[in-house]
Amino acid sequence: MILGYILVDSMDTTNKKYDFSNIGKAIKTAREARRMPRSEVSKIVDLDPRYIMSVENKGQHPSFQKFYELVTLFNVSVDRFFYPDSNSGSSDRRRQIEAALDDLDEKDLVVLESTISGLLEAKRVEERER
Repeated sequence: MILGYILVDSMDTTNKKYDFSNIGKAIKTAREARRMPRSEVSKIVDLDPRYIMSVENKGQHPSFQKFYELVTLFNVSVDRFFYPDSNSGSSDRRRQIEAALDDLDEKDLVVLESTISGLLEAKRVEERER
């Protein structure tokens, strides 16, 4: 039977599990970047904090629904894990910053815009000095 791009042999009895540890680490990194404790995440996604710890640290496989809830909560792109050879879109950090922008008001955006302008100008000066 052909399932997407994966050929599945219905006679194959080997159970090859996906190594979830790198996705778990990415979820943990994103959670920590937002300074969100596991207890808060557990309330949002309805999982025990110890289970979330197992997902983050031991590569525990959550259900697809919980996987979806966790990666969308923290804007973690899974393309880089499933398609490591492709150069896929935005980095996790960029996606997380874009999501955080939605929580800023107009004054915050003015400050952020000025900060970005200052960073870009500093980079231009640094490049000219090389």
